Formats: sequence, C-alpha cells, structure tokens
Amino acid sequence: MDKQSNEVRKYIAERADLLGAIRLPNNAFKKNAGTEVVSDIIFLQKRDRPQVIEPDWIRLGQTDDGFSVNSYFIDHPEMVLGRFAAESTQYGKQDYTIEPITEIPLAEQLHEAIQNIRGTYKEAELPDLGENEHIDKTIPADPNVKNYSYTVVDGDVYYRENSVMVQPSLNAAAKERVKGMVELRNCVQKLISQQLDGAADEEIKQTQADLNQIYDEYTAKYGLINDHANRQAFSDDSSYYLLCSLEILDEEQKLKRKADMFSKRTIGQNVVVTSVDTSAEALTLSIAEKARVDMEYMMNLTGKSASDIVSELHGVIFRLPESPETYVTADEYLSGNVREKLRQAENAALLDSSYSVNVEVLRSAQPKDLDASEIEVRLGATWIDKGYVRQFMLELLDPPFYLRRKIGLEYSEFTAEWNISGKNVDSGNINAYYTYGTDRANAYKILDDTLNLRDVRIYDTVTDPDGKERRVLNSKETTLAGQKQQAIKDAFAEWIWKSPDRRHALVRKYNELFNSTRPREYSGKHISLSGMNPEITLREHQKNAVAHILYGGNTLLAHEVGAGKSATRS
Repeated sequence: MDKQSNEVRKYIAERADLLGAIRLPNNAFKKNAGTEVVSDIIFLQKRDRPQVIEPDWIRLGQTDDGFSVNSYFIDHPEMVLGRFAAESTQYGKQDYTIEPITEIPLAEQLHEAIQNIRGTYKEAELPDLGENEHIDKTIPADPNVKNYSYTVVDGDVYYRENSVMVQPSLNAAAKERVKGMVELRNCVQKLISQQLDGAADEEIKQTQADLNQIYDEYTAKYGLINDHANRQAFSDDSSYYLLCSLEILDEEQKLKRKADMFSKRTIGQNVVVTSVDTSAEALTLSIAEKARVDMEYMMNLTGKSASDIVSELHGVIFRLPESPETYVTADEYLSGNVREKLRQAENAALLDSSYSVNVEVLRSAQPKDLDASEIEVRLGATWIDKGYVRQFMLELLDPPFYLRRKIGLEYSEFTAEWNISGKNVDSGNINAYYTYGTDRANAYKILDDTLNLRDVRIYDTVTDPDGKERRVLNSKETTLAGQKQQAIKDAFAEWIWKSPDRRHALVRKYNELFNSTRPREYSGKHISLSGMNPEITLREHQKNAVAHILYGGNTLLAHEVGAGKSATRS
C-alpha cells in the first residue's frame, strides 16, 4: 500500500473497488513468524470489467513527521491499529512503523475496525453471448435445461447461463438452425437415457427411427452438423460436440457414414445387483458402487452379519484403530505412512487383540531402512536438529569460549529461516576470516546464507555522476566467498556422519520422516463400467488406471502412445 510506485495499486483499482483496509501494528505476527513488520488487511470487491480510474488510495500522502504513507490511512486514522512512530532501519535510515496500543487487546481493535468496512452485493451484469449479439430478454433458468445450453420456450430461443436463461439476438436463419439442433440434441439425450435404463428393444428402435428422421431432415436443409454455419450457430451449447460425434467423416470432411447410435445399442444397461452369495462378491460391488467398504451395504447384499463378513474377508479388509466402525481394503490400508499406522495398530492391539492382524501385516509392509551411505544430508535441511548445526558451527570455527554465548543460532518453523546472531563478535578468528571466510564476508555470514540456501553475493557501493548511489556485484570477492561456501558444505558433509550416536539418530529420524510412505497399488478388477459401449473392452492396465482416477485424488496417465489413455479418460 505504501510503495513509491503506484503501478500495482492502479492495476488493482481498475479491476476492483477498495472497500477498506486495516493497518496492523508491527507486533501482529511476532509470536508466529518471529518478526516485527507492519502489515495490511485489504478488502476489495471485484468489478465485472476493468475501468480506467484513479481513486485517491492509489496515491501516497505524508504524516506529520514527513513519512510517505498511503493516503487512505492518512484520511482514515481509525483504520490504523496503533501509533505512527519512527525507527532506524538496518541501513541506518529513518523509517516509520506502527507501534501497538497495549492498553486495548488487538482482537478488540480489529473487531471495531471491521465495522467500518462497508460493501454491497451487486447482481452480475449479463454478458454478450457472442460477436454482434446482445441480450433482449431473460427468464429464470429451467432446472431441466443443462447449464450453457440452448432451449426453446414458447417458440423463442433461450440460452441458459447459471441461474438465468437469456434470449440472444439471432437472425432468423440462425434461430431456425438452433431450434433444429435443440430437437436433435433432445432426441439423442432421450436415446442415451433409454439405453441406460434398459428400455425394450422396440422403444430403442422407435427412438432411433425418430433420430434418423430428425437428422435427415435437418441435414437436408442445413448441411452436416460439423459444417461451419452450424458450428457458428450452435457451438456455445455444451452438447454441440456430442452431436458432432453422430457423423463419421472422411479425410475430406464429407460424411462417410452415420454413427452406430443410429442403428445399434451403444451404451450398456445399468444393472442394479440386489443380492450376492459371497462376501468377496459383496466387497467387489461395494467398492464399485460406493467406492469404499460399506459394511451395511454388504450385509444387505449377502444377508450375513458383520462379524461373518469380517471373518470371511480376513486379510482382505482391515478395521481402522482410529475409527473402529470403519473398514478399508488392504491396498488402501497398507499404503501411505505405514510407520505411523503400525504405531496406531500396536497401541490398539494392547487393548483389543483383534488388531493383531493389523500389526502383523503392517510389519511386513514396512519400507527397508536406508543407511547413512544412502542418505544425503545438505546443510540447511530443515529436518536436522538445530543443536547439531550449532555444534558443527562451533567445532568448525572454534570461537573462544567466552564468545560462544554471544553467537546465537535460531530457526523459525513458520518461515523456515535460519538466523545467526553475533556474526561479527569473533573478529580475531582466523577460521572465520581466512580459512572459511573472507574480509568482506566472514564464515558466520557465509554459513547464514548457506543455511538459508542462498549463494553468497558481495556488492560494492558506487556513486553515479549524478550523485546517486547504487550497488554493484564484486565478481572477485563473490567468487572467493563462493569457494569458502563450498568448503563449509564439504566440511559439513564429512562432519555430519562422524559421530556414531549422531549418525544413528539422524538415520532413524530420516527414515521416520522420509522413508515411511508406501505407494498404493490400484486394482480395477472390481469396477463395473455401466453405460460403456459394450463393444469396447478395457485391458487390465486401463481398469487399474480408472481405479487410480476414482480413488487416488490426483492422477497422471503416463502410458505410452497407443496404450489406451483416451479410452481410460473417457
């Protein structure tokens, strides 16, 4: 809000209205982030379209002390939750800060300030549907009409967009094309529904006859569905490309033949199974239909009790210790953080012996522990205990004993930042200024940059002819400091595994943190793909990929070309 350049503020102002802003004191995030910084909470309301405007808040004003502050806070001091005050920066300059008001809790101040934020909800403006079109009339959306689809109401064409249906301005020819397409689309959707519902062959054949008639009449008058004029008239409809699939075209984009839908059943009937004989069959149906182990559903299918089903599916399904009423399949249970699952199962088994089977299978599923030779520990890795890093620093640089208390090392879990304090107190140390450091950057400074995964940079300050100062990279000193940085990294890599106790502790911690996850193996054997073309049969790897899509949360189909990715996605 206070930057000298107003480019960002102008960009925001063109796209949103400022409802208000609250400036927090410099200690608002001290407890969590370990830093004192002034921060703002900004409330914006997005516009339907950008406007070129320059409200007052994009410009800066001045406080009584001469500091540049956003004009909004000059005009609204009640939105500043503290007192303006001057402070010295690390560069020796004076800047301003917001000191907290200790007499009143920050939560109370924030609650009061929020009451000054005012905004109103505005109904969105209806957009144009296309080039040279405008909206003439709107009606509430029909729930039976799919979103982003055309429909015909009382002889007029409407287009549904979310909660309203708009009447676009179309010429007479385009309107007739759209009406014909709507009739064709409705017939296709009717045919799809009949096949899914298992309608009789006579009904299917009658609808197919209707579809052929509607299609022939339409194409005789307006040409192929894939033709440019029809695409231009109906491409905004979400079902347009479904209708395009009714035509099989040759290389010259001429009609080769009609799709199989005109003459065959292309969608398998959705058959509902109400009973099975075995628990294994019930499990297969439960995974296929419910995507989980639904014990009640399986009991209804088999007529068996829960205990009988669990007994028959011993080793196939497992009861969760944290949720005793929940069962999961083995492929799900024996994946993820199996070390944590093992601890939970062992604790549960102390109280309930039925969890002993969980313990047994989880022990066999534990990943093989990595040893020190297989683990690369990088200086700055956040999982390394702070005490080890401090120990390395003191052993490497060997500062005098009386100075060690003045050299501090801290790590913030919230910002993932390391900080070495007292970097310059050990000024006479040859290790800090020669062996592992330079005159321009001592070893403590280099180690600080290394811990925070930064390359060391040395800059010189030069003065331009116009009197302005600027910083210029010193290549020679930077190269020398980079060599010292690498020497520190090499020393750490050699030091970290030297102590047997330290090696044992780090190996155990690494395996616990990073070698506890077992990837899940997905099986699609149980999946029944209702509604799929009966002439298409998926291979095993395709069914497994479908299972991964259904249960994995996020999936990349990285099969080779020709392995059936398109059919799997469909």
